[in-house]
Amino acid sequence: MSNYAMVTGGTGGIGRAVAKELGKAGYDIILNGIDEAQAKEAVAELEAEGIKVDFYLYDVTKEEEVNAAFEKISAKYDKLDVLVNNAGGLGGRSRFEEMETSFYRFVMALNLDSVFFHSRAAIPMLKKSDNASIITYSSNAAWNAGGPGAGVYGTSKAAVTTITRALAKDLAEYGIRVNGVSPGTIDTPFHDGIRKTKPEVFASWKNNILMKRLGQPEEVATVIEFLVSEKASFLTGEIIQVNGGQDFL
Repeated sequence: MSNYAMVTGGTGGIGRAVAKELGKAGYDIILNGIDEAQAKEAVAELEAEGIKVDFYLYDVTKEEEVNAAFEKISAKYDKLDVLVNNAGGLGGRSRFEEMETSFYRFVMALNLDSVFFHSRAAIPMLKKSDNASIITYSSNAAWNAGGPGAGVYGTSKAAVTTITRALAKDLAEYGIRVNGVSPGTIDTPFHDGIRKTKPEVFASWKNNILMKRLGQPEEVATVIEFLVSEKASFLTGEIIQVNGGQDFL
């Protein structure tokens, strides 16, 4: 019987690396994204590795779109073994005094609502797995409240930390484990804006990391593959820091 892993926001960056790592570990991949062109590239790359991929185009912040996607997914698949709530992001920067309510709600929806919508929808399918896991993404900002203009991002990620533990408590009786990763500064296209416009700032970031380098998407992906495997069968409610010691400095 096949095993199935869903990765939201999985068409690029860390998400694509996670999809590839889980695919190499034997999972068929259910991929989500909102960029159709990027999705075609991701699907082609994964299929070239011999990985089975099924792509769903929808916005993770929209409850009705999430639910509609899961109606299709549950009709096609008899179970789900892994849900990786990878979708999320900074959403932009704004100080609280000037912050539009719409911006606040968007960042919270992108990072927190998406986790709630997907986890809730996936639980009935996860209950049918013998080794089910949910993965979330926290951030250093959950502890230090983020840099200038990133306060609502930090707030949303602190909420993700709490919902991870709450889900772990709620789902333990069904054998569903829930853990999170907290990536530090990872070298992905997410940072291309700063890399191109302020290369000296980008280069300086490694100085704030104990290991004096940026992380690679694959270094997050391998941790997630471990967390969803039988090797981590006694881990739940944990947030694993994947940041090269960044939170020490």
